[in-house]
Amino acid sequence: MPQHRSAAKRVRQAARRRLRNRYHHTRVRSMIKDLRETTSRDEADQKLNAIKAQLDRLATKHLLHPNKAANIKSRLERFVTSLG
Repeated sequence: MPQHRSAAKRVRQAARRRLRNRYHHTRVRSMIKDLRETTSRDEADQKLNAIKAQLDRLATKHLLHPNKAANIKSRLERFVTSLG
């Protein structure tokens, strides 16, 4: 339980940010799952571009480590090229 007004504000801010961050992470995971179920190369390319843009946004805001975003993008690129 926060003892100061500023600490209470921090608790409120952290809760809002946690929800927002969880939404973004869940959205990316859902997009990746959707991509992995795709069998068409053209459709996979479009989905991959959307995922890469989202991952770059998360990495820019430091919601995801830039190296982790790069690793995920690399793995998905390999998956899409294997569809060919």
